Amino acid sequence: MILYNITFTVSNEIEEDFVGWMKGTHIPDIFATGLFIEHKFFRLLNSPDDSVTNYSVQFFAENTRKLIEYESRFANALRYETQARYGEKAMPFRTLMESVD
Repeated sequence: MILYNITFTVSNEIEEDFVGWMKGTHIPDIFATGLFIEHKFFRLLNSPDDSVTNYSVQFFAENTRKLIEYESRFANALRYETQARYGEKAMPFRTLMESVD
């Protein structure tokens, strides 16, 4: 199992819009690619800066082949949508993790 995690640092001034857009548009768009089997959306509780809030979006893929397909076919366009909408007010940090059985 592969976990594709995107952590966003979100300016408080756009937080409500960001959460609504993520839940209503962006997360469903990524999940609709059919390359992930599950997703979760979290707010981090321990932010060191009161002017921002951190969110983590997690997508679970069966294997690296699915993630590579996502990256090659869909990632750039979906990343562009986020960047165009929020610019530097929602900065992403991406990590990949593999389950250890």
